[in-house]
Amino acid sequence: MTSTTAYIGLGSNLGDRQVAIQRAIEMLAATERVELLRVSDVIETVPLGHVNQPKYLNAVAEVRTTLSAEDLHKNLFQIEISLGRQRQKKWSARTIDLDLLLFDQKLINLPHITVPHPQMHLRSFVLKGLHQLNPDLLHPGLNETVSELIARLRGADFALNPELPQLVSVAGIIGVGKTTLAKKLAKVLGCRILLEPYDSNPFMPEVYAGRQELALDSQLWFLASRVEQLNANTLAAGQIAVSDYVFDKERIYTKSLLNAHQLTLYEEIYGQMAEKVASPVLVIYLLDSVENCLRRIHQRNRPYEQEIEPTFLRLLRSRYEQLFDDWKICPVIRILVSEFDFLKEANIERLAYQIRHYVAVQTTVSADASVDA
Repeated sequence: MTSTTAYIGLGSNLGDRQVAIQRAIEMLAATERVELLRVSDVIETVPLGHVNQPKYLNAVAEVRTTLSAEDLHKNLFQIEISLGRQRQKKWSARTIDLDLLLFDQKLINLPHITVPHPQMHLRSFVLKGLHQLNPDLLHPGLNETVSELIARLRGADFALNPELPQLVSVAGIIGVGKTTLAKKLAKVLGCRILLEPYDSNPFMPEVYAGRQELALDSQLWFLASRVEQLNANTLAAGQIAVSDYVFDKERIYTKSLLNAHQLTLYEEIYGQMAEKVASPVLVIYLLDSVENCLRRIHQRNRPYEQEIEPTFLRLLRSRYEQLFDDWKICPVIRILVSEFDFLKEANIERLAYQIRHYVAVQTTVSADASVDA
């Protein structure tokens, strides 16, 4: 019989959690036609779904088996029942939770089992366990390494929520190609596009020409337009929209363009308006050299941008890096523009395919009842 390497997620947040995890491992090792190879460290995590529950203990087990994915899944189900698992509503607490994460490099989509686990790429606690066992492991659906998927989460855990607007924001410094990519993605995804109205701002040309006294007016104009575009009450829940900016860039530019007095006034207004904005569910962060960005700026020939200096772009890039180094709002996919040809439709299609794994729309296949934590 052909053997297959599989990875199983273990979790518990009721009763003696450590004992439940250990008993599940022992029962897994005793399962016929299953060989337990290794188990990751056990880590403690907070529950997903904003529920008031005890914290979880989580681990990942690596096994070799001659069972089919369906039969292995049935055995996991029986172990859960033996250890007192009661299936209630989604996000409910449980004595034990066993999820089939990966079954070799197979893609499986059956009524009661979906492999890879439909949301494992959103769980740092799962990815860290997988990485400990096999750092070179590849996600067969996304075709990305576990290391890359971990980097996208910055240590946070996320859950798909179709009750929220599915905003995908493309971020990066001036001239990096945000609008070009956003337009191409919106076309492939068949969704709404939200473009920053640079050319409509009546103050910006004067600000770039050196009129510092108009900098606050310019930033407030942008703030009002961005709040209107990204208003959580007007964007449709469960529907994808792509923007060519991330709202949090507001503070990057205000710190770069406003003096201390202007910044104080701006912050008072910003605090009242920012609450209305929908948070992105995914950010696509574009990175390129300052020299390449300047070349694009000159090629598109917006008059008010022609005096932009390399030092200003370097300052923006540094502040974008600071922003996304501590980013916990949603996953971030970083793209080196020098390695991503926007003109190749295959690249756009591949990125759009990955984006669909990070958004929750009406056509999203729900996870198995046992894999909601």
